[in-house]
Amino acid sequence: MKEKINKTNVARLLDKAKIVYRLVPYEVDENDLSAVHVAEQLGEDIEQVFKTLVLHGDKSGHFVCVVPGDHEVDLKKAAKVSGNKKCEMIPVKELLPLTGYIRGGCSPIGMKKHFPTYIHQTVTGFDKIYVSAGQRGLQIQIAPSDLIREAQAIVADLIAITEE
Repeated sequence: MKEKINKTNVARLLDKAKIVYRLVPYEVDENDLSAVHVAEQLGEDIEQVFKTLVLHGDKSGHFVCVVPGDHEVDLKKAAKVSGNKKCEMIPVKELLPLTGYIRGGCSPIGMKKHFPTYIHQTVTGFDKIYVSAGQRGLQIQIAPSDLIREAQAIVADLIAITEE
């Protein structure tokens, strides 16, 4: 018997915008909320599983960065693209009151209010990517162009280059 997946607010917003997507459930590990774990659960390339981070800039206030799951956001690059001198990740305790989402279930779509959103440029190299559907244990598979349009995102270089 196939378990019915309850639609999240994100799914309802995508339906309203007539955007094609797929809800993809995965097993949550409370001790490992990383995107790497999500990618393993989905059996997908980690480069296609994006995580949503909320930052606070010294000039713009809050903004959102969506980056490949195994990368960290480069704060200098994030500050620059968002028009700030400096920025930092918000404390986890501020996430829910600010966005309506919890850690491990934060989506770039459907936050309590719209924040400027930036998505890492590697997104354009894929025909589909995954982002949180707004709750732990559920991802949305979506075309990058649709996500960019719906989140009103700007494509930019946001991650630190890691050297192997």
